[in-house]
Amino acid sequence: MDRHVEGKRVTVVGLARSGVSAAKLLQALGARVTVADAKETSAGAEGLAGLDRTALTVTVGAGYERALEGAELVVISPGVPFRLPMLEAVRRRGVAVVSELELAFWFLRAPMLAITGTNGKSTTTTLLGMVLKDSGHRAFVGGNLGTPLCEAALTTVRAERAGERPPYDYHVVEVSSFQLETVQRFHPRVAALLNITQDHMDRYHSFDDYVATKRRIFENQTPQDLALLCMDDARVAALAPTLPATVWGFGRSAPSTGQWPHRVCLEGQDIVATIDGHRQVLFGRQELRILGWHNVLNAMATMAMGLAVHCPMDTMRRVVTSFPGLEHALEVVRERRGVRYVNDSKGTNVDATLKALESVDVPILLIAGGRDKGGDFEKLRPLIHQKVKRLVLIGEATTRIAEAVAPFDRVIRAATFREAVESAAREAESGDLVMLSPACASFDMFADYRDRGRQFKDLVMKLSE
Repeated sequence: MDRHVEGKRVTVVGLARSGVSAAKLLQALGARVTVADAKETSAGAEGLAGLDRTALTVTVGAGYERALEGAELVVISPGVPFRLPMLEAVRRRGVAVVSELELAFWFLRAPMLAITGTNGKSTTTTLLGMVLKDSGHRAFVGGNLGTPLCEAALTTVRAERAGERPPYDYHVVEVSSFQLETVQRFHPRVAALLNITQDHMDRYHSFDDYVATKRRIFENQTPQDLALLCMDDARVAALAPTLPATVWGFGRSAPSTGQWPHRVCLEGQDIVATIDGHRQVLFGRQELRILGWHNVLNAMATMAMGLAVHCPMDTMRRVVTSFPGLEHALEVVRERRGVRYVNDSKGTNVDATLKALESVDVPILLIAGGRDKGGDFEKLRPLIHQKVKRLVLIGEATTRIAEAVAPFDRVIRAATFREAVESAAREAESGDLVMLSPACASFDMFADYRDRGRQFKDLVMKLSE
């Protein structure tokens, strides 16, 4: 793939944040840019902020596929399925279809530290970015989390043109499976796969298809690069002998064989790294502020990646043990009448909700539901029967979840989100915990998981004392 785009006809499909960011980069590089989206509302002034409208062709609504005619390169946003018939037709013409992530990578100069997995990506990405910055490095932190990677590429291009040094020492990038579908050159210096559980089955042909897509994060690595795998996840660990990079592992317990000579794991109550035969204690399990075993694993992965790029141990330990957690990820909102309220709106799939339930040892009033992504809700049944005092259901998946966890008679079906929160609050007693962890997407009732989480926090804060 030729990274030279000046004068080329490039179509960007999807006008969410990453699509607009890609269009801005392409305009700065001198491409002839067309933006396209199925939604008419995508072409509003706010949606195209930062773009030169005088040099931009906009095609939205019915017939937006026409924007692909004559394109010499197509860039798609993560929300655009790469197997759409109109994109298959473009490929048959010999035209490349790439993600915003791939486009950005062509113009970056600093090493890439990339993190994927079904769950834990945002926490690990944020933590690693904090570790690098506190270690004195100039780190870009974004990708699927927050700022699109094309923003980093645009900053890099502008610095080069001004004769300045590259603006970043490292790029710490959260990567989704959607972004990996169309990678070609994407090549992280360090790549981590945290876990793989069933998710996005409305997008992929099978679970194996989803796993294969996640594996693509390692596709262009060499033996000089590092692949970090979770030893506790059988599907992830099985990839180790198939990868081109040097493999490190992390997990709850040390392996019984010599398969993982480079590893970070739990020994007693200590998190211990063994790299090239050198053993060192990183931190104590009890020192972490964040809840849950899944967050212990996220901290392990962060420390392993920090070790790989030689961050100071004292800095890493201080950052990881003082981290309070992310907004919408087991975020404690309030304590009211002896009841804690926890916002886990990022729990958009069954496995994330399982991890949330596992992290708490008091009676739970669980608010769940939303748009079904093809998850196996029956996996929730044992923990719901064991730990959940009341199950408050909302959204399109209400009936499916209720049937999947049956027989369970402590179910409240709420017509609105307000009713769900207020019902849980009425039923809760001192010592209980009210948790929003939906196990579903948010798009039936909310703009996204952030909107859902913030509405939850607002409703909780409005509950009278």
